Amino acid sequence: MLYKFKSKAAGDLIMLEPNGRRVLEIIGKDAGPKGIILPEEMPGAMKALEGAIAREEAEHKAIADEARAKGEVPPKFDAVSLRQRAVPFLDMLRRCSSAGKEIVWGV
Repeated sequence: MLYKFKSKAAGDLIMLEPNGRRVLEIIGKDAGPKGIILPEEMPGAMKALEGAIAREEAEHKAIADEARAKGEVPPKFDAVSLRQRAVPFLDMLRRCSSAGKEIVWGV
């Protein structure tokens, strides 16, 4: 399944199901096949997503630092980080929030 996020203030954004579901869960939305993010929800959604990105990066750094301190090779993490997957969605949120337009999917 794909999530196709649409808005009148930004171009369409397509995400694979696992990535779209994760982003929606982070911002507190039901990851169902249809949904909407209202402009008044967008500042909170951006804050939640930016916080999740910062937590993931801090966690990865702490794990790598701990491994180096033990003289071990740091583990490999996903090739594509949450930041890389979420930046286009954050950009869409910013544009839509500024324009006062909702984001919908599954319609």
